[in-house]
Amino acid sequence: MELNTAFGLALKQVRKRQQLTQEDFSNISSRTYLSTLERGLKSPTLEKLEQLSSVLNVHPLTMMVVAYMHKENRQNVSDLLKNIEIELASLSPNDTASLAHDQKSPSQP
Repeated sequence: MELNTAFGLALKQVRKRQQLTQEDFSNISSRTYLSTLERGLKSPTLEKLEQLSSVLNVHPLTMMVVAYMHKENRQNVSDLLKNIEIELASLSPNDTASLAHDQKSPSQP
């Protein structure tokens, strides 16, 4: 399954689970655009993903995990999350230190 299609399924699944209509997204996008996303004809930018997730009241990574569950036809989220945890842990110490440093606000030492 293509990623656009998988994301569209995830978007529709989470939207319905949250009991939202396409019209509930009118502050951030048109119903036509949302329908296009749900049908897998387009994919959102990262900024749009964040906006969609905000309306859905979920973290953007949740949307991506659900999309990849569809794309890879996975039934068990634990396996996917375990793989992600291993990949993150395998980053070199310098990489993980820079990730933590980048998250500090400019006023922090």
